[in-house]
Amino acid sequence: MKLCLSHSTPILLTLLPRQVFTVCLLYEINKGKSSPWHPYFLHLPRSYSILAAFGELETQALQVDYAIWAAQKAVTKAKYEWEQAFTLMKELKLKPPLLTFRAWIWATGTISSRTLHIPWDEAGCLCPVGDLFNYAAPTEDPDSFENVENWQNEHAKDDLDIHHSQRLTDGGYEEDVAAYCFYAKKNYNVGEQVLLSYGTYTNLELLEYYGFLLEDNPNEKVFIPLDLDMYSLSCWPKESLYIHQNGRPSFALMCALRLWATPLQQRKSIGHLAYSGCPISKGNEIYVMKWIGKKCDALLKEIPTSVEEDKSLVHLMDKMEEYENLGEWVKKASAVFGGEFGDNNILKAAYGVEGDDELTSLVRTKMLIDRWKLAVQWRLMYKTVVARCISYCTDIVNSLSTQ
Repeated sequence: MKLCLSHSTPILLTLLPRQVFTVCLLYEINKGKSSPWHPYFLHLPRSYSILAAFGELETQALQVDYAIWAAQKAVTKAKYEWEQAFTLMKELKLKPPLLTFRAWIWATGTISSRTLHIPWDEAGCLCPVGDLFNYAAPTEDPDSFENVENWQNEHAKDDLDIHHSQRLTDGGYEEDVAAYCFYAKKNYNVGEQVLLSYGTYTNLELLEYYGFLLEDNPNEKVFIPLDLDMYSLSCWPKESLYIHQNGRPSFALMCALRLWATPLQQRKSIGHLAYSGCPISKGNEIYVMKWIGKKCDALLKEIPTSVEEDKSLVHLMDKMEEYENLGEWVKKASAVFGGEFGDNNILKAAYGVEGDDELTSLVRTKMLIDRWKLAVQWRLMYKTVVARCISYCTDIVNSLSTQ
């Protein structure tokens, strides 16, 4: 893709590589059938459910503060980058529909979810055929609960190790052959779907960059609110203080909480035990596990909907296609889940745009509900992990109390 510019060199210098790539993509779309990429464009999705495409309703449906903040940040960032590039797009004489923020979000979603890494441009590249493979999360070890009887060995595995990127991805640009090469890590049978790993992502990151979630993601991380003094006791970054997908607190989180639960005058003398991942004492371990369990329980009670309510809502969403029209489904859903369909509801947001015909309204409603479903699925997975953590901590406490 090449841009033919007359006066835009200063503007280009202010744009990030991905912004330039986004403009290039819209510029090629603007060419229509005359673009050599036109056959490829015909196969691209018409919309993406990345976080930058979320409206206020879908964002609030996430329910968890850090997820809401991530969505708001993604939208704000996308709008800022669109505004920065707007002058350049006007100079390129793009058609009015391609100048809109909606078009920018589509192009951003295409680049975010479909580009492949190349060493000479951080924006990446579009690679037809190469971007057809669906995602398989990489994992280094089986995901399972640890034996509560072996509490002294808990968290001995340092989950902060950074593995070599080649172990986490199944493809890459190889300069010696000047081509992008993909490798299967297993033998596939005829007719079986080939899955490739793009790297390690949490579900919130998958939603932000790709617009989908994994129900069983071994790389999932759930964060719970901590006091500032707890963060200050950790020598690891905040993003390392999390709960694993199986409900087990991370190595760094346990280290920080064990030290926090130690009397101030003793921290210097026995702090090395906490930093090495070893339990300080049985009493300390019970206190920490009880604290985590209570924190998680309080967190679940603060969130507007329960795990069971979210499961019912997702189940109802899965049955959407069984209804003759979307209006009937929304009526059924609003009767069951009034909290999700209040005065400022999904239906009003979808149909509230003046000038839309019936088909446009239907498409708009379907896209909005698809994003809303992803938000509900994400919060359900979050609550499920938090509930697992409560069970895990309870098992540890019960086991230690009987010793």
